[in-house]
Amino acid sequence: EVQLVESGGGLVQAGGSLRLSCAATGFTFGAYAIGWFRQAPGKEREALSCISDKDDRTYYADSVKGRSTISSDNGKNTVYLQMTRLKPEDTAVYYCAAGFCAQESALGPWYYGMDYWGQGTLVTVPP
Repeated sequence: EVQLVESGGGLVQAGGSLRLSCAATGFTFGAYAIGWFRQAPGKEREALSCISDKDDRTYYADSVKGRSTISSDNGKNTVYLQMTRLKPEDTAVYYCAAGFCAQESALGPWYYGMDYWGQGTLVTVPP
């Protein structure tokens, strides 16, 4: 059974930091790219970041680039998203997913296709 479980969410003051974790069972992270996404009520799901260990590549959305870092620990089957300088606009449910991600050209948009999704963890940044 494939499972992805997010953790690390919570209430953080604006300007603060936190680290989200995505733990996988049923498969090995090295065989998949892992992405982080978020969705706020009434808004579309937003892709934030992705890590592809097979390609040694990481991707970031403009909204988090420069203040977020995605990393993986394949021995623990876990991917992390370290977020800093949090803003109220970061308030959302954060999801991780397994599949693939790729970029057609440097600094261009990145694309993804995800087969497995976690249930999400809530991040709240009050104004």
